[in-house]
Amino acid sequence: MRDETVARSYAATLFELAQRHEGLEEYGFGIETVARLIDEDPKFRRFLDTPRIADGDKKAVVRKAFTGQLPGELVSFLLITIDKRRQRLLRDIAREFHAMVDEHEGRARVEVTVARDMDEATSGMLTARLSKLLAKTAITHVRVKPEIVGGVIVRAGDTIYDGSIRRRLDGMRRQMMKAPL
Repeated sequence: MRDETVARSYAATLFELAQRHEGLEEYGFGIETVARLIDEDPKFRRFLDTPRIADGDKKAVVRKAFTGQLPGELVSFLLITIDKRRQRLLRDIAREFHAMVDEHEGRARVEVTVARDMDEATSGMLTARLSKLLAKTAITHVRVKPEIVGGVIVRAGDTIYDGSIRRRLDGMRRQMMKAPL
């Protein structure tokens, strides 16, 4: 839990920095680029995480790689994470930063699970209803999982709405098992 709190604190600092320089989108793109590089390049991830490599060497590589590509303040932020030995949290910081930007912009990322693909009209209708329900602009990410049989499962933040046929069938099975013969 401590890492999550630290990541949220660093993300809040980055968010404030981005607002001060009116670059929420640019900073979001930049921190996402770094997080994606860490995810996709195991050599770069090991390079940043290995304690045997001097911080000065890590900072030199980060400066060379990102100066001119990312805002200067964001590069400085990355260098500070190395100084404080928090570079392993950069992916979490990016996730928390995007959550803060979404909250600021009145958006909610919603994960929707369905049994089969939806057409554009149904997807649009679902997004509109979720936006109204959440009182925010819903950004839906649809996953198809045939094992839910039918219905829909919606996850918005920590809240899950399970309207799947699978859950209903499981509930009926439990009730039947409890019923006296």
